[in-house]
Parts: sequence; structure tokens; C-alpha cells
Amino acid sequence: MSVTGLVSIRNAIGKLNPKQVREMSERPLRIALYSASPEGYHRMEGFFLHDLTPTRRRDSSAALIRQPAASPQALHFDLAIYDESTLAPRGALMYESASPEVLVRKVLNKYQDLGVVLARHFPPFRRPFVDRVIKRTCRENTLFSLATALPDVIPNIIELPWALAEFASDTAFLTMNQIRMAFLIAAASDREVGYAEQKSEIATVIGSAFGWRALARQLVGKIPFGGGLLGKAAVAYAGTKVLGLSLDRFYSLGYKYTREERDRLYADAFRQGKELATRILSQLRPDLAGKYNGESARKQTINVPRQQPASGARS
Repeated sequence: MSVTGLVSIRNAIGKLNPKQVREMSERPLRIALYSASPEGYHRMEGFFLHDLTPTRRRDSSAALIRQPAASPQALHFDLAIYDESTLAPRGALMYESASPEVLVRKVLNKYQDLGVVLARHFPPFRRPFVDRVIKRTCRENTLFSLATALPDVIPNIIELPWALAEFASDTAFLTMNQIRMAFLIAAASDREVGYAEQKSEIATVIGSAFGWRALARQLVGKIPFGGGLLGKAAVAYAGTKVLGLSLDRFYSLGYKYTREERDRLYADAFRQGKELATRILSQLRPDLAGKYNGESARKQTINVPRQQPASGARS
């Protein structure tokens, strides 16, 4: 690890405050349940509280408040959810026992600021929320890798959570964004959040960063006609996705992937990352997309590089 690289990462991490994630995950939550029958209330409560420990079930059930079916929707609730057997206002959130995932998707789409606290309290929201966090972070890191190589498109970048000019290197941004992802996954999994609380996981992120950077530079140097740009972005995507999946597995099950499992995940993620990078480049610079993708394909096939560091949590 170079001293300059470590300084860049330290400065980037200084912009990240785990307290914000903790506050989002610990904020008070009030959800109104509307039903015309006791069975309807039981259905909804069973859905929300399924597979919780007794302690967590007691805490999370306090956020669910039964309301009479005929009463008006109260404004002081974060969410109002109606059982399928109940007459509901137009556009209301409906719980349908045959397709509860529809409710989860609608809530996460419409109330994004509630995602982490809902995931922390209620298992049905946990997997969809974590998947969204991983997907969004992968896209941001892929976009950053492309944008820093194409300075003329930076003014058009509006999807990134921070200004590009604030970061001294790709490694600093990608590492900070991955640590932010680690905070969110831990909070959603009802785990402790913070640098001290997650020191092993954060050490893995920082250690892996230099391996991904070396791999990306190798691709850029060896693949002609700009094809290395797509490979570099694919490495950013794959490294982020494998890390996110590894953290999720560790927080959910308590153990990590084997090396063989990580290699398979990485190979799949690298291909997905290259496809995403190609689509993004086509949107940002259509004049370059064909050249980078087509000419590099004619000259040399981009094989999936073997990942350098192990990306599993606590590996």
C-alpha cells in the first residue's frame, strides 16, 4: 500500500459519518394497520414480524398500530397499510397475502428514506433493501470509474452521492462508498454500525481496495483501444458486488463465502459490470462506446481477471 493511497482513503473516509446511518436505522417508526377483521390484523402482523427473535419481535411490534377500518388515515403515521379485505382509499398501500412482495416494492420505491429502518425492524424488507443498496453502490462505483477517465462528461453526472472533485483518486471514492455500503448493510441486518463496531469488515474493504486498483491498472495497460476502460469499470463493479454479497452473508448467516464461491461470484459480477459499463458509456459518450467496445473485441477478448484479494467479510 502506498502512503499516498492511504492518505487519500483516510481523507475520503473523513467525509463519512456512521452516525447518520445509525440515526436513520434507529429513528422512531409508526405504521398504521387497517383491517375489517381480527384475521386481517393477524395476517399483516404475521407478515411483518415473521422469523424475529422474541426480543426483536417485541420491539418491532411496537411500531405496528392497529387502526379501525373506518377511521380516516392519520397523518402522524409513517405508513398506512390496508389489509386486502378492507375498503381502502385510492392509491393506498395494500397488503395482499398472495403477493406481499408487491407491497414491499411499493414502499421501498415511494419511501426510500424509511428503507433502512424498515429493513432493521422487519425481515420482509431486509433482503430487498440490501439488494438495492448493493446494486446502487455497484452502479455508482462503475459510473465513477468511467467518469474519472472521461473528464468532459463530469458536468453531466448527477447520480453520484458526492462531487467528483472532492476525491484524489478512484481508490478513495470506491473505498469510501464501499464502507458506506457496509454501514447500511449492517444497519439493515440489525447489527452494530460504526468504525469500531465494524473494524474487521472495514479493514477488509481498505485492504481489498489496493488489489482492485492494481487489477484495474493492469487491464487498462494491457487492453488496447480503450477496452481497458470497460475492464477497469467492470473491476469496480465486481469488487463492490462481491464485497456487498459477502457482508450480507456474514451479517445474515454468520459465516463467509469459500474462495471458490467468491471466485464464481466475481466472474459473474465482472461480466455484469462490463455490460453495465458499456450501457453507461453508450449514454455518456455514444461516440466512444462503439470504438471502445467494438475495437477491443476485435483485437483482444477481455477474459475475466482473477480477483487479487479475498473480499469476504472478516477474511
